[in-house]
Amino acid sequence: MFSHFLRNACLAVVLLSHSFVAGAAPKPATAKPAAPRIAALKLDAPIPVGPQVKVGKLSNGLTYYIQKNTRPERKLELRLVVKAGSIQEDEDQQGLAHFVEHMAFNGSTHFKKHELVGYLQSIGVKFGADLNAYTSFDETVYILPIPLDRPENLGKAFQVLEDWAHGLSFDDADIEKERGIVLEELRLGKGAGDRIGKKIWPKIYNGSRYAERLPIGKEEVLRNFKPETLRRYYRDWYRPDLMAVVAVGDVAPATIEKLVKSHFGKLANPTPLRPRVYAEIPAREETEAVVVTDPEAGGNSILVRYPVQPVREPDTVRGYREQMVEGLFGGMLGARLQELSQLADPPFLGGGSGVGKLTPFYKSFNASAVIGPGGAPKAIEALVRENERVRRYGFGQAELERARKNMLRSYERLYNEREKTESGAYVAEYMRNFLQQEPIPGIAAEYRYATELLPGVTLDEINAYARRTIPADSGKLVIYTGIERADSPPPQGDALLAALAAAEKAEVAPYEEKTLGAQLIAQPPKPGSIVLETTDKQLGLTHLTFSNGVKAILKPTDFRNDQVVMSAARYGGQSLFGDADILNARYANAIVASMGLKDYSPLDLSKVLAGKAAAVTMGLAGYSEVLGASSGATDIETMLQLVWLRFDAVRRDEDLFKSFIGKQVEAARNRLAQPGARFGDAVVATLYGNHPRAPRPLRPEEFEGISLDRSIAIYRERFSSAKDLTFVIVGSFDPVKLKPLLATYLGSLPTPDIPTAWCDVGLRPVKGVVKRAVHSGTEPKSTVSLTFTGEAPFSEAEQMRLQALVEVLNIRIIEVLREELSLIYGGSAGGQLGRIPYGNYTLSVTLPTGPENVDKVLKATFDEFERLKREGPTAADLAKVKQNWIQNHRKALRENGYWLGRIQSALLDGTDPAAILTHEERVNAMSAAQVQEAARRYLNTENYVQVVLYPEKKAQAAVKEAPAASAN
Repeated sequence: MFSHFLRNACLAVVLLSHSFVAGAAPKPATAKPAAPRIAALKLDAPIPVGPQVKVGKLSNGLTYYIQKNTRPERKLELRLVVKAGSIQEDEDQQGLAHFVEHMAFNGSTHFKKHELVGYLQSIGVKFGADLNAYTSFDETVYILPIPLDRPENLGKAFQVLEDWAHGLSFDDADIEKERGIVLEELRLGKGAGDRIGKKIWPKIYNGSRYAERLPIGKEEVLRNFKPETLRRYYRDWYRPDLMAVVAVGDVAPATIEKLVKSHFGKLANPTPLRPRVYAEIPAREETEAVVVTDPEAGGNSILVRYPVQPVREPDTVRGYREQMVEGLFGGMLGARLQELSQLADPPFLGGGSGVGKLTPFYKSFNASAVIGPGGAPKAIEALVRENERVRRYGFGQAELERARKNMLRSYERLYNEREKTESGAYVAEYMRNFLQQEPIPGIAAEYRYATELLPGVTLDEINAYARRTIPADSGKLVIYTGIERADSPPPQGDALLAALAAAEKAEVAPYEEKTLGAQLIAQPPKPGSIVLETTDKQLGLTHLTFSNGVKAILKPTDFRNDQVVMSAARYGGQSLFGDADILNARYANAIVASMGLKDYSPLDLSKVLAGKAAAVTMGLAGYSEVLGASSGATDIETMLQLVWLRFDAVRRDEDLFKSFIGKQVEAARNRLAQPGARFGDAVVATLYGNHPRAPRPLRPEEFEGISLDRSIAIYRERFSSAKDLTFVIVGSFDPVKLKPLLATYLGSLPTPDIPTAWCDVGLRPVKGVVKRAVHSGTEPKSTVSLTFTGEAPFSEAEQMRLQALVEVLNIRIIEVLREELSLIYGGSAGGQLGRIPYGNYTLSVTLPTGPENVDKVLKATFDEFERLKREGPTAADLAKVKQNWIQNHRKALRENGYWLGRIQSALLDGTDPAAILTHEERVNAMSAAQVQEAARRYLNTENYVQVVLYPEKKAQAAVKEAPAASAN
């Protein structure tokens, strides 16, 4: 059900997606859409299956879900869901549930090896990004989005699903080839997280089977299993009574149902049936502390897990109401912990408490924190103290009202978008219904539940729930994980338990609610006026110029009913400040944002904005200044007020500045322990040397050079003026109603004269061939990084050719290095053209592999470079790229963010925004010869940087586990 999206963030203002795009002017959403009114809700009434979906079951037990949905048009989202995963593996099969998933792309009854992926790529389905699959403890899911521009695609897609269900080939030679790929995937996952996990999973899962059946499996099994062992898993568990077909998209349901029956009705269950048993998690009787450290850990953290309880998804209206109570409780408690993290000397960098799922059928109340300099006992004391404060005194009425407003607004937005929700969201909902029995009444029913039930939730009820959920006396599991440092020994388990016990017994006072204003701006600014208005009928744009010189471009759309997005950009940015100021300039926007607005801290601001969907970000990039904003259709004025305040109401808060810097220092210190981070730093250092403008993360000691007052001064210097800004606004609004608001808030922005041009700061990559080896990390892992750079004239046409080259490279990386040679699990190429501060290009390739395979990977990669320069892309590969681009573009044309981005980049780059209308023609006109020429130009083997990561030249370090401490 849609409330799933609200569980973890139901009390935060639901911000808008940053993927955005033409259409007729929409009808703006009303402030409070009316939910369907029928007879009064009965709390003990069962939750029905909503009318939007047809749920059926074949005689062999296979379940199917079918829904007609036109977002996006001419596309169908298909899933084959198997209710079996690694938990079902026998001792000699550990890792083979996941291996079966890999074999689904290696040949079947109707598709030879490589034929399936090649066919799907030819119709625009990209491997990895679109076509995919995953294996978990309790399920395996195959993901197949199908474009419907060709009639034959639909039938062939169902043939693919049927083959996955019972027609995999399991050829011995293909299994051996895939063995190397899966072992590379296992290698990729090795590191501190894996080492620590193997120590703590048995505790997390309290000795249950979950700790023994991690989906990736055991290396010795993967290396040595016999093919028949793999086939046995497939025969036992890929059966119709454990399967569901989910189909949501732009197809008539009757057509889909016919295909389901014809392709899956003939499947038979094996005899005898192995029982499908869910692993149980035993109850914890005693309190125990576990300390695990590793020299490469990414940070220090603490988890306090309260008793594990079985989960029962709501099957009545009363159960749904209880779930909303749980969401309100979690959001209010989270807000209190957020407040603690903003202290000048916070007890933790970030913390949270709430009820969370451990598996689909078990949950528990947890308290967790990322630990800062104060250490683990201080973090535990703060977490448990706040939990105790809530358990003893409960919440206040103001907290409940804010939480209620936010939750209602979240439901409202989902209801407003009910006819424009993406098919993928529905698919995920129906998968959860099959796997976890989550109800699927439909958003109309859920919105009705929210509007009728939430107002009746009382403070006494919430506080009673808090007392039940945070038990005073119960067995708890306390887990500390952290970096093993000689200069900073980890806490002992006894110390953690002592901190826990002390916090539970300590005296705590009731929470004090701070009195805040009811609105952002008491009196709107004196409006400016619109002095010029023109229209662009071809693109559906309205151009406005205000009396202060600020401009706006309006693009009303009907893509969403409750979404507005806005951006603005101009040149300048960090380039206008000297090297001595670069740290202050780089962090100016983050520092200012961390302190809030006007008289409000960030937490205060979230309280004032309760029930609103609006957000604004501003920042200084290397050569530009950018503003991004979003809101719901009824919250546009709030968004504009936030924009106005970002120019006028910078807030100075010494405590929040200290908190911000402290978190950055700790994060930087933790980052340096990670081999991947050290490798990334080496790539940047090799490419740019020690240039102060190089795009690298700071070292911990460098944060001492950041000044609060200088950072604020830099921010004010750039954002005290809106000179030369053009605001692009796209989404669900009425231009007639919007114009007066824009005149008030944009037309009144200050516009004193400031420079709005970039400066060349002299940042250039190294020239020639530079090779470097980096030794970091204890696992047998390597990564190859190749970066090609140089000068190149910028144009949209050339950018498209470079991107085509990158996509062809990605196809070849998968086909050659992965499928043919089994040298990698995954790798990727990326590239772009730039015109600031000079016409330039960057093309990079990143390939994780084993140390013993580095030379083979390099040779195979450079062989592909030379082949592309010599022969160009094959017609088939280029056609795959073009088809995927065309499919994505057609979908993007119905997204607000796409239009916003294209209009904004055209303004900044001086290109023609109307090029969006000729994209398909330009894609189709691109030739293999043009891509070949791009390969010769950009894959210049006389000018590139090669950095290779190798493990450290010493014995592998071992994760350390301190003796567990327990208290009865």
